[in-house]
Amino acid sequence: MISLSNSTLNLFLECPRCFWLHFNKKISRPRGIFPTLPTGMDSVIKNYFNYYRNIGELPPLISGKVDGKLADISLNLNFVDSDSDLKITGKLDECLVLNDGIYIPLDHKTRSSLPNNVEYSQNYYQTQMDTYTLLLQKNGYSTRNQAYIVYYSPAKGELHKGVPFVVEVHSIPTSPDKAFLLYQSAKSCLEGELPPSSTDCEFCIWQKEVSRF
Repeated sequence: MISLSNSTLNLFLECPRCFWLHFNKKISRPRGIFPTLPTGMDSVIKNYFNYYRNIGELPPLISGKVDGKLADISLNLNFVDSDSDLKITGKLDECLVLNDGIYIPLDHKTRSSLPNNVEYSQNYYQTQMDTYTLLLQKNGYSTRNQAYIVYYSPAKGELHKGVPFVVEVHSIPTSPDKAFLLYQSAKSCLEGELPPSSTDCEFCIWQKEVSRF
């Protein structure tokens, strides 16, 4: 059985050749130094949300900007499609539930500045939120094919009083069916021969140039 996640699907979308080599030959792209500051901020934000979940309230940072309340469900989700022998996994940052039992995935993003347009979210995070909606549906949760992306950016203020943030919430439509088709395409890629490189894959371009010497 092949197990895929949003991050591995993004690798497939970036370059099928790198994706194929990663899974079938265990040859991964070189990695740089992993930034720990975003990870630390992510932990702070999630603890902040968990505090308000425990008291049954929406966090003030997003209150009035999103619908529903914080859901009390497992955020680690997976789905096995026995027909195609494919497993899809994912971990949601957060999830909201409406009064009518509809669930909406929510993801946290920290940035140096706010994007200020929904098109940014759709360009960079559409597949991720499509995947989360798919996983919710396949685990028995009703959705309305919608997701929230919450951006956090540092604001001016007195640091000794804590780091101030400005928040921007984007609501985007999602397509779980489209996500599932992409995962099936990725699985088919792994089962085939080594595919050609993506024309703009900087890793493959580098490898090609180095091989000339």
